[in-house]
Order: sequence, then structure tokens, then C-alpha cells
Amino acid sequence: MKSREMCDEQMLVEEPMSDSPISMNQSYDPASIPEYPFPMEQIPRMSINDPRLQHLIETSQPVVITDSQLVQPALKWNLRYLKSNLGDGLYYVYSSHNNRFKYFDKERAKQCSSFKQPTTRKEVAFSDFIEMLKKCNESTERIYLQQTLNDTVGPNIVQDYLQFNWHFVSRIQSKMQWGDLSSNLLLIGQEGNITPVHYDEQENFFAQVSGFKRCLLFSPDQFECLYPHPVSHPCDRQSQVNFSNPDYQRFPKFRDAHAVEAIVGPGDVLYIPMYWWHQIESLASAEPYDHGFTDDAASSCGSDTSDEDIPPVTVSVNFWYRSSPLPQQIEYPISAQQRVSVMRNIEKMVGAVMGSPDEVANLLRTIVDGRYNMTSREAT
Repeated sequence: MKSREMCDEQMLVEEPMSDSPISMNQSYDPASIPEYPFPMEQIPRMSINDPRLQHLIETSQPVVITDSQLVQPALKWNLRYLKSNLGDGLYYVYSSHNNRFKYFDKERAKQCSSFKQPTTRKEVAFSDFIEMLKKCNESTERIYLQQTLNDTVGPNIVQDYLQFNWHFVSRIQSKMQWGDLSSNLLLIGQEGNITPVHYDEQENFFAQVSGFKRCLLFSPDQFECLYPHPVSHPCDRQSQVNFSNPDYQRFPKFRDAHAVEAIVGPGDVLYIPMYWWHQIESLASAEPYDHGFTDDAASSCGSDTSDEDIPPVTVSVNFWYRSSPLPQQIEYPISAQQRVSVMRNIEKMVGAVMGSPDEVANLLRTIVDGRYNMTSREAT
């Protein structure tokens, strides 16, 4: 387990063919899938034994692994089980007055007087999180628990964790020469919650434990189409574009954006390569959700909570691995991931040297205008 720190989904679904976008013999409500104005293709779904799997990971292409058994011991993690076994630690719970949970850096937000925080964050015991969920049935507020699994969890969670299929992820980690596992992030949110499009600077195995999620991914070469905030902004690494209501006057290149998508269900693991943009959407179940509070065991314990008291949730676990986008020997042309890394580093360096983020654009314009934005004929 890692030390306690923040790192920063009605149709019956049948067992898919290897390239199907759909997951498992369970059901979700297709009416809960948002519609967007850009084209989408499906992310391939493969068995752990498919010979194509290794190639996709080696070439930084997203793929859903259907039978890795990575988090098989966690598939019993309903809310009652977690309440009984997570321990006495505190958990980060984010609140929002809409269904979008956009991350921001609190320290940078303090330096930006005009910035309006999209969410609020509390540290609460898991039992208090359950009570917060109950209140969501009577208000428009939505909540999302996002917390690193750490050494405060109870012994049953520790045993579940130790029984994860570490051989699978460790083999890929070694083959790809990734760095250490930096964190496992436990994610519990209401159906309908959306984590808006962003990218991470780590490799990610996104494991679905319960419920269904739609995952939209965009390759790093669509950087210009997605208009990320400046690196100095509290919402660094996130797009300024709201997919549900895109402002094409401000973001005209968003018309050229195109995505790949997958719907993941319990037991599925989605590989999200470093620097790939992704938006994660919790879908509504087509069946009653079992939180575990109304079974015989819960009744015998005198529980005053029933499943009907709590809105449905989805549960996921992230596996983040450190990695470098730059290999020991650079090959040209550089990859899209490497281009993003280079741009980020230049932006950071210029901002640090100039002392003010406002001066970054002025300096870069001075470097480019009349020099690098001329045609070859004009340059002679």
C-alpha cells in the first residue's frame, strides 16, 4: 500500500467479440450515454492472451483487457463491505452543484483571484461519505470520493489488495521499463458523474470494480483541438472545452476533434497511455443496484440503512505508473507524447524565467512572429 497522499455507466450486454465496445453479461441504460458532436471509434477489447495486446501497449495505444483478473478480489466491494473494512482513515470527497468534477490545484487557485472553484473538497470518514450520499437523494448536489489506497485500510482490504493480479501488471511494467507504481486511486461516484477531459503524465491501468463507465480518449496529437489551460492555470492538463456545449468561436479547431471510446464494466481494465486525453462518465444501471445494506447480514446487524436510501454509484481503481516520455535515445520524428512533453517543459521554463505567466505568450510571439510563421518563399 502507498502512504497516504493525493495524486492528483437499458440494454442487456452480452459477452463481446474481441473488438466489441461493450462489456460483460450485465446491463446499463443507453439513455444515460451523453451525445457529442465529434466522431468516435471503438477501443479494441482483448483477452490477456491475445498476441496483439503487447503491441498495442508498446505503441501507446489504448485497449480494454477483458480477463486480466487484476481486481477480481475487489468485485465484492459494495458500499457495505467498504464501510465495514476500509478502516478509520479519512477520505477526500468532492462536491459539485452539477455532474462535472473538474480538478484544480488549490495552491495555484490562491494566486488567481478571478478563478472560481468548480468543486469543494472535504476529508471525511467513510461512514460520513455514506451519509453524504443519502443527502444527495434530496438535493442537486453531487459527490465523488477520490482517495489513494493507503496503510489506514482494514486487514480484509489489505488481503484483497495483495490478491490482485500483480503478476499481470508487473510483467507489463518490466517489459515497458516503466517506473514504480505511484498510487492506486479508489474512485466512488454517483451515476451520471463526469470527470472532464484531461491528460495525465503517467501510465494508467483503469480497473472497473462495479457499475459501468464510458471512457472517451483522444490521442496526444489532438493537443491543438482540445485547448488545454496554460500550465500555470489551476486546471492545468485539462481542456477548456465543454463537450456538452462547445464554444466554436473560442475553440474553432475543436471541430476537428475525434475520439475513441469504450464502455467498461466490472472486471474490465482499460489501458490509458500517458498523455492521452480522457473523459470518464459514470453510466446509469438498468437494474437495481446492490449496496449490500438490505441483505440478511446487514439486517441482522441492525443497520438503519437500506439500498433505497442511497443513490447508485460506480467504483473504480486506478493503477498509475511513473514513466518518462523521452527514451534514452531520441528517434525522429518524435512521438506525439514527446511533443506534448517538450511543449510543457518549454512553457514551464519560460514562465519561471519571465516571472509571470502573462509574459509567456508575449515572449513566444516575439520568437515566432515574422520568423517561424513565414512560408519558405517569404523567408528567402
